[in-house]
Amino acid sequence: MASPAITERDDEVLLEGLAQRVGTLHLRQRLGIEGEGEQPVVGRGRTRFHPENWVSAHRLIRLLLRLSLLYGWGQRNALDIGLTHNVVRSARLPRAFDGYRLLHLSDLHLDMNARFPHVLAERVRPLEYDACVITGDFRYRTSGSWAACLDGLSRVMPHLRQPVYAVLGNHDSLRMVPELEALGMRVLLNENVTLRRREERIYLVGVDDPHYFRADNLQQAWSGVTDGGYVVLLSHSPEIYRQAAHAGCSLMLSGHTHGGQIRLPGGVPIMTNADCPRYMAAGPWHYAGMRGYTSVGAGSSIVDARFNCRPEVTIHELRAGAGQA
Repeated sequence: MASPAITERDDEVLLEGLAQRVGTLHLRQRLGIEGEGEQPVVGRGRTRFHPENWVSAHRLIRLLLRLSLLYGWGQRNALDIGLTHNVVRSARLPRAFDGYRLLHLSDLHLDMNARFPHVLAERVRPLEYDACVITGDFRYRTSGSWAACLDGLSRVMPHLRQPVYAVLGNHDSLRMVPELEALGMRVLLNENVTLRRREERIYLVGVDDPHYFRADNLQQAWSGVTDGGYVVLLSHSPEIYRQAAHAGCSLMLSGHTHGGQIRLPGGVPIMTNADCPRYMAAGPWHYAGMRGYTSVGAGSSIVDARFNCRPEVTIHELRAGAGQA
């Protein structure tokens, strides 16, 4: 829903602006599905079961963790954000971009824990990189107000180096976009931007949520991209990996899975909630010549606790030379 401070006329202007970017049909479909309210536990989306929407189960899990005296431990784990360094080599990468670094954040769920925005800000503040990318899920719930989410984000953004690019996740509303961009990021809604270094360039392409809303449109997102160019794709979920690989994507960055968030000893995830091979649910992977990386996320969903799955922010270092994509 729109903020109470936004008038009907303001809302019309907001929607007109979004329609110019995504098209009237996309706007109508996306907002129509959002208007159906809280997302269901069973059905719709690319998977049949959506545990993040099972509110009564959330309460039960919290109760069980408290009774087992594990909740405090899990909460401390969820605020212990690690830094992962991922080197991506490609013969297609222009030499000018050798050593280019992307800070990758995902699944922030900024209104889940009041302490989290401060912890995240302190984690990212000293990092060195050339651009920041965020692969969706700014909000905890899948409907209702996003005011607390934006408040948390407003405390993180001053600590991120520009430029900052993002895509929406299945927890995010299309109506959030103007307010997200007012905080200093560019949200890619089946759009692309060109990153330039000296006389060379690479492309950063972003699609709307492919998991629940199925609002991704690679053909529209690829508009203007030169064939054979180095393309980094931001997609909330890795579930469109086949389409991305055969579209000519070089590197696909995703999140959504949380890496399972609560894993068995040995790091085996109980559930990843994504229609893709299990090996794509966390960390680096490759498919049909395309490199990919699925972040386990910096934030938490369902409960603000993690076990055997440390939250992360990731720096992807692009290197020119022998390699895939």
